[in-house]
Amino acid sequence: MKDYSKIGDKYAMQRTSRRLEGTAMGSTIFDLKPGVGIGPFYIGMPICDAFGKIEQNPNVYDVVHVKYYDEDPLKQDIVISFPDHGFHLRFDPWSQRLRLIEIYDVKRLQMRYGTSLIGGPSTLATFVAVYALFGPTFPGIYDKERGIYALFYPGLSFEFPIPDQYTDCCHDGEVALPLEFPDGTTPVTCRVSLYDKSSEKKVGVGKLMDKASVPPLAPGSLYMEEVHVKLGKELYFTVGGQHLPFGASPQDVWTELGRPCGIHPKQVDQMVIHSASDQRPKTTLCGDYFYNYFTRGFDILFDGETHKAKKFVLHTNYPGHADFNSYIKCNFVISVGEGEAEANRGGNKITSSTNWDQVKEILGECGPAAIQTQGSTSNPFGSTYVYGYQDVAFEVMKNGHIATITLFQS
Repeated sequence: MKDYSKIGDKYAMQRTSRRLEGTAMGSTIFDLKPGVGIGPFYIGMPICDAFGKIEQNPNVYDVVHVKYYDEDPLKQDIVISFPDHGFHLRFDPWSQRLRLIEIYDVKRLQMRYGTSLIGGPSTLATFVAVYALFGPTFPGIYDKERGIYALFYPGLSFEFPIPDQYTDCCHDGEVALPLEFPDGTTPVTCRVSLYDKSSEKKVGVGKLMDKASVPPLAPGSLYMEEVHVKLGKELYFTVGGQHLPFGASPQDVWTELGRPCGIHPKQVDQMVIHSASDQRPKTTLCGDYFYNYFTRGFDILFDGETHKAKKFVLHTNYPGHADFNSYIKCNFVISVGEGEAEANRGGNKITSSTNWDQVKEILGECGPAAIQTQGSTSNPFGSTYVYGYQDVAFEVMKNGHIATITLFQS
């Protein structure tokens, strides 16, 4: 895919297993829901939910590629591609929610709309068939440069290639519907796009692709909830209104946030402190323990003796990090400054989108990394570096984006 990072073991998830009998291309039927989604994938779904659907059906999704722009993961979509089925899932890089489903090889994907089949190796998605199945619509748009005619329905578009000898059938974007060429043939769909129908936008490929957006979240949704950080003091959750200070007990945390997704003891491994050349494994257990809130994007570290919260670890869930898809992205906001007015200025805020150079502009230089995490067979993405300031440490990826921040009291 143009401008995306290398696709391979290092930058893409490629799960290729032996295809079982009965799971060959075209044997799976995907329900087509205009403006909503296809099969188990729906517009607006978080990327973690999409991976969950994939893991539930490994025989159907046995080849999966994950593509992203490695130099700047926020610049272009995160794409999950299914080459055997001929479609992409395009996720907004900031919210990590599905904004566009792009079926680029209609002959590979057997779709069902109502009780009728369309696409796949045996049912051609012709212009006449689409018109008969989905009903009348307004005339579409003809792109002279690409030789493509696009037909639009709410949350759904079809694209048809027009042969050079028949371009006269399309005049100023208008065409006689249903379209048939003088020789009695009709064009066959080359691409289908599904997107949020509430936006009332026309979405296709090229420049029209950028018009697809994620639908608004349901009122009260905790996904991408803003978490405001007061360094050295507390976290504040804006949707639920909870305050979580340093020194909180496990009972306090359960009361405020509910049951954690997981609890595990802290291990001193993978982190190498001022000893990057020391390759000896370190797997020492200590008495401290974590509460993991994977679905909210953070961990809480408790002191093993006092049982009080002493650290918070917030995750950005960037692709290219070893923990990608282990946590939902934490939408944190750190206000920096002595007074309230200074802290609330836009230039003094550090968020999940702030890169390392911007952090240094706000907080100043801090010297070399104190801790380096090593690349390994379980972490093929290479080293990350941890830089410390008063009450906060930043784990920085090689592209300069922040993977995690760790909050503590100095």
